[in-house]
Amino acid sequence: MSQMLIGIDVSLRSHHVQFMAGDGQKLASFSVTNDRGGADTLIRRMLDTAAEAKCQTLRIGMEATSNLGWHLAHYLKDQLAPYEPKIQAQIYVLNARKVARFKKGYDTLPKTDRIDAWVIADHLRFGRLPHDMAEMIQYQALQRLTRTRFHLVQSIKREKAYFLNQVFLKFSGMRIDNPFSDTFGTTSLAVIQELDPESVAEMPMEELIEFLQDKGKNRFANPQEIAELLKKLARSSYRLDKSMSDPVNISLAVTLSVIKHMEAEVKKLDKEIEKIMKGLQQTLTSVKGIGLVYAAGILAEIGDIGRFNDHNALAKFAGLVWSKYQSGEFEAEDTDRVMTGNKYLRYYLVEAADKIRKYDSEYGAFYQKKFNEVSKHQHKRALVLTARKLVRLVFMLLKTNKLYTPPERRN
Repeated sequence: MSQMLIGIDVSLRSHHVQFMAGDGQKLASFSVTNDRGGADTLIRRMLDTAAEAKCQTLRIGMEATSNLGWHLAHYLKDQLAPYEPKIQAQIYVLNARKVARFKKGYDTLPKTDRIDAWVIADHLRFGRLPHDMAEMIQYQALQRLTRTRFHLVQSIKREKAYFLNQVFLKFSGMRIDNPFSDTFGTTSLAVIQELDPESVAEMPMEELIEFLQDKGKNRFANPQEIAELLKKLARSSYRLDKSMSDPVNISLAVTLSVIKHMEAEVKKLDKEIEKIMKGLQQTLTSVKGIGLVYAAGILAEIGDIGRFNDHNALAKFAGLVWSKYQSGEFEAEDTDRVMTGNKYLRYYLVEAADKIRKYDSEYGAFYQKKFNEVSKHQHKRALVLTARKLVRLVFMLLKTNKLYTPPERRN
């Protein structure tokens, strides 16, 4: 037996393990605790079984289930390293969705930890696996920060949506047609928090203009026009029942406080991300629009670019690929994006693409071309396609470590 397959179904308290021979024969099935003692037991049993079977390659697989298998994967990588080259350990962190799809091929299998470990081992036997895990702790340290930032940014979006729902209750007109460019700007928030439709409608025009100028620090070019629109919106807005007034105001104040706190925490993360990025060699930031934070989010998820054969493989990893439907002589022109891939990498690529298109003429023209091709979801579609174009550039910059030359300077 040239290789032994080890499927591990990870969980909080324990892991179920399945040893399998290269021909699919079951060798052993057991559980170990999710701690260093359990990991040491697993290592001893792997080495003993490998010695008995005269096996030189250990293929170890586990699902990327939250962080429950993180310690085990790295511990195995570290502890098995001294046995090379006599024993070669390949550790695969598998996509849980792909394992689930593989399991569907066995339509009669029940859902148990023992069966799940067997399915993972069998998946290793069939192959078509990602690259085995490489030790890239510097990227994973960065990843903790960039993924936490992603989590906070998504939470802020949810809180802002909730805040806007409360705004409709208090001042429905401002929710429908806000005269300010930014609902969460200083002046807009001052109107929402300190005034209500009735007070705005009854307030003398001069007093309302003075209020807007004071809160906006005299930055409005035409404050009277804004004041007139506010009065119009106030007159058309619903009036909130007096018993609801205080609860809605408190809800708005609390939600806004949470938003501001999370935004401050994002700034803290950005500072820590920039500290780590200063110690990493990269040329992504030579592209105007990709700052240190976006570059960090991209680098943290990609890790070693050598894992990817070309930009197509990187795009697939990010989930920036589209399905293809063809049957006989028919081939569909309108296809959907494949709803898989690394959501963190995709997020940072899309955000970076949105910035780059505003500075780079080539990307700006490409975005506009894609924007004009359709009549629905224009911005979203054009931005995602621009992000796919950006994947080629990211792959090239990481592969060659060369600086980016904008189109104006290429000739």
